[in-house]
Amino acid sequence: MSERAPRRVAVTGLGAVSSLGIGAEAFTEAVREGRSGITEISSFDSTGFRHTRAGEVHDFRPQDHLERLPAEKWGRSGQFAAAAARLAARDAGWAGDDLSAARAGSAMGTTNGEARAFQELTEQWLDRGIDGIDGDLAARASADRIAAAVNTELGLHGEAQTFGTACSASNYAIGYGFDLIRSGAMDVMIAGGADAVNRATHAGFHRLGAIAPDLCRPFDEDRAGIMTAEGGAALVLESWDDAVARGARIYAEVLGYGLTCDAKHPTQPDRDGIAECIRRAHKDAGVEPDAVDYVCAHGTGTAANDSTEVAAVREVFGDRIPPISSIKSMLGHTMGAASGFGALACCAALHHGFLPPTATVRAVDPALGPDLDCVPGRARDARPRVVENHGFAFGGNNAIVMLGRAA
Repeated sequence: MSERAPRRVAVTGLGAVSSLGIGAEAFTEAVREGRSGITEISSFDSTGFRHTRAGEVHDFRPQDHLERLPAEKWGRSGQFAAAAARLAARDAGWAGDDLSAARAGSAMGTTNGEARAFQELTEQWLDRGIDGIDGDLAARASADRIAAAVNTELGLHGEAQTFGTACSASNYAIGYGFDLIRSGAMDVMIAGGADAVNRATHAGFHRLGAIAPDLCRPFDEDRAGIMTAEGGAALVLESWDDAVARGARIYAEVLGYGLTCDAKHPTQPDRDGIAECIRRAHKDAGVEPDAVDYVCAHGTGTAANDSTEVAAVREVFGDRIPPISSIKSMLGHTMGAASGFGALACCAALHHGFLPPTATVRAVDPALGPDLDCVPGRARDARPRVVENHGFAFGGNNAIVMLGRAA
């Protein structure tokens, strides 16, 4: 008996809850125009911080988007994830509870889980003692509820897997969903990530000296760090043949992915580890470097990340470096959702025909080497065929997803 050939995997739906807008259309329009989602922090008291700006999601009313999930019983990250998943399912043409009858599940990434709930619980503990904490709030604090929120909202009966691999977690989730579908274990997976702005995360990066005073400026010679941010990103992955059979719009094809964990330093990225991750992603996707038309960079706007990431790209691509840009210049750093938003931007770029910009760059750092095309300002019209989406995290957790134009 011959072994079953791996199935092709299509991306048929996109869902975004972000500082740039809610829904795939609003998100894509903002990215193309190079808008900024960075504002003064309003979700917590920022008194005492030198830098008080972040990419917060404003005017988010979960009840406007959810059909099943009782929002008041879930944390903000779970609400983001469920809302993004519902938006993605609608975008893919899955109405109501149709996915309940499918072999469908979810895989979501996060850095901080329900950090806002833990922040409130800590404040209650300090103010009232352990016996004074809110039990209902404690029940909302577990990070695994982020994927559970997606399954609950969409009525999914497959697994609900939450990946805690920090800022590369959404790419881990996409790769996991891709494996389940191409192997035939599942037919549909909702993959992405979610995180919420909170005092503890902002304080941690602030103490590291890694937060920029005004805007995140990846690749700029005067870049000064990240902007903390929040949101939820979701992609509907499904069997290519099933998507074609039901007449679904296909944004892109997931071609493959690569993972590495160099574990050489708690925070410092490693060039060799990233380069190896790129090579593994190319091999899994069956593409050569010359076939890649665009790289959606991790691009945090820190000196350590940008220089290391560009050096790793040069190591793999040699003299021909494809355009490379960072949507964190507009969104800020959405932590566990970051590479999920990168995947959304890549799918939109493949489908609509453009390259996402590094909106805030003014003068490219010459130390990054010659001829670095970081697509400054606004999106550029183009017809990319194969794109590469980067996600890197503290501890050397690297994850890269390869996506191709639907054909």
